[in-house]
Amino acid sequence: MTHTPVGWHVELEFREEDDQHTRAAALVRLPDGSEVRAHGRASRHQVDANQPRVGEEIAGARALNDLAMQLLTKAHEEIDSASGRTSHPIHV
Repeated sequence: MTHTPVGWHVELEFREEDDQHTRAAALVRLPDGSEVRAHGRASRHQVDANQPRVGEEIAGARALNDLAMQLLTKAHEEIDSASGRTSHPIHV
């Protein structure tokens, strides 16, 4: 049996709302044509230095975490649908 390699490309976009808030949006297009979108947010405390890259890293990590949880949920639904039973939780 041959296996065709599959790759996923995840897109992340960032938006600085103001000097204290950063938002991230993540998108992955799956080989079946479906898309999963997720969001993350970071807030800087007033006394912390303004470091936009850190806000992006936090907001991006939160968006990717949301994306991962949505993909796990999607996988569970597909397992349940194919097997006709409730699947065991996939622990992260």
